[in-house]
Amino acid sequence: MWVEVHTCVWNLARGGKIFLLPIKGGFAMKQKAQIMDATAISRAMARITHEIIERNQGVGSICLLGVRRRGVPLAAMLAQNIKRFEGVEVPLGYLDITRHRDDLTEQEKIEKTAECHIPCDIRERTVILVDDVMYTGRTTRAALEAVFAFARPQAVQLAVLVDRGHRELPIRPDYVGKNVPTSRSESVSVRLEEIDGETAVYICDAE
Repeated sequence: MWVEVHTCVWNLARGGKIFLLPIKGGFAMKQKAQIMDATAISRAMARITHEIIERNQGVGSICLLGVRRRGVPLAAMLAQNIKRFEGVEVPLGYLDITRHRDDLTEQEKIEKTAECHIPCDIRERTVILVDDVMYTGRTTRAALEAVFAFARPQAVQLAVLVDRGHRELPIRPDYVGKNVPTSRSESVSVRLEEIDGETAVYICDAE
């Protein structure tokens, strides 16, 4: 049961021991190192927020779209920072990219697709996609397709908490919280309070 597994992980994490993290599909990952804690993540997201404001000469024309799942609370974090720094509430929504993925069958896409929320007309706006980890670039490609399925925005930018390299497509983020060199045998696990009950980033080995 998820709650039991998650409690076990949390208790072991407090002791600083190697532990197994549950992941989608029933597999597990063995923690190698914690590379960001809640404070580091908060600082990285604050820096990204300032970079977004500077690059776009304000926030009057932007729309934040979090890529489900962990891109959603990260996008909300950016929106909260913008409200605190600029006093402006920017449009905030989320994307489900399932139907645009290239690693699922058509039946799997039908079964797993969730709703999207586009909070405004994006045709005259700069859409900022927000995700937790940048890896091969295939998730971003799917997210771009999802955006253009709704409308053609003025521009699209990409913000990620972690860029771990190993790109397979010519895609690069505009804003990065932390660049983390990894091997392909490793995984980067972003844990967020809203979903996982803790806020941290780990490098893991697949079991």
